[in-house]
Formats: sequence, structure tokens, C-alpha cells
Amino acid sequence: MNLTERDRRALLLLAGCAALFLVIYLWPQNDGTAEVVAPDATSIPAAERRLIRLRDLAATVPARQKVLDEARKELALREKGLYKSPTAPQNAAEILQHIRKLARAQSPAIDIQQTDLGPVEPLGKEYGESVVTVNFNCRIVQLLNLLADISAQPELIATRDLNIRAGDPKQKTMAVRLTVGGVVNRSLVPKRKEIGSL
Repeated sequence: MNLTERDRRALLLLAGCAALFLVIYLWPQNDGTAEVVAPDATSIPAAERRLIRLRDLAATVPARQKVLDEARKELALREKGLYKSPTAPQNAAEILQHIRKLARAQSPAIDIQQTDLGPVEPLGKEYGESVVTVNFNCRIVQLLNLLADISAQPELIATRDLNIRAGDPKQKTMAVRLTVGGVVNRSLVPKRKEIGSL
């Protein structure tokens, strides 16, 4: 096969182009310089606003921590008023004893005639409420003083229900049915049985 001068020059030019292509193709892409990007005019004000917002948020952290610490102290103080007996009947008896003590402190003393210790019911997600109902006869002043004494106790106890009926008109007394609830641990609340379970 005979090559003409023209074919030889074409082959040499093709070989040179192939060598140049290989050098460019295999040249390393990352030469250590960072790519320069033009700044976006809208990102600078947005970044400044975000920085101001973050500084404001960081400035409120100590005040929020102080409020959280005070709330924890308040909660610890309030939880001292929980009735902490290990069983529900013991808690109900403790609440009843507390009510009797307050009733005896009235002048003249209120005589509790009948009591009913109710079940422990859920009170929010963390606590339970032990319910005690008492029946007695008293005058209006005695009842008001008893209710005020109940609300002023450090224990977590409150009036839940109050029924008043006419009593002796000569003595100016009335028949009272008072239901009081005391806060207890959630572990004393009985578990509800689901439908279909035995």
C-alpha cells in the first residue's frame, strides 16, 4: 500500500490532534483554586436578618432558663402536697383524716356523719385524683370557714362537688354533702380494660 504525501500529512495531523485531545482529557480538573461565584444581592440582606433573629433568640436564652428553673422549683414545691401513700385506700383515708381535722377545728366542731371513699381517677397525664365524700350538718358560717380552710391547705386538695339541703330551721343548720379530691401519683389510677378483653 502506497501512501501519498497528502495522506502522510493527514495522518500526522490526526496523530497530533489525538495527542492534544488526550492531554486535555486527562489533565487534572481540581487545581486547588476555588470557583469564584458572583454574590447574590438578595442573599446578603436575608443573611443579615437571619443573624439578627439568631442574636435575639440567643439573648432570650438566659431569661428562658430562669423561668424554667423557677417553674421547676414551683413544681417541686407543689408536688410536696401530693398524697404519697402506697395504695389508693390509704390515700383516701389520709384525705378523710385531713377533712375531719379541718371539721373539728371549726367552732363549734362539725360532726361528720357519713363518708364514702371513691376510686382514684385520672387527673391529666401525670397524676390521679382520690375522691372522698362526707356528709354532715352545719351552719353556713361553719361551711364557709371549712371551704376556706380546705383551699388554704398546702396539700393538693380541693372541693369537687357540694350539695346543700335544708336542715333544721330552728337551729339554722343545713345538710351538706361535700366531695373533695386529693392529688395522688398516676401509678394508683386503675388501668382501664379494653372492650373485648376478659
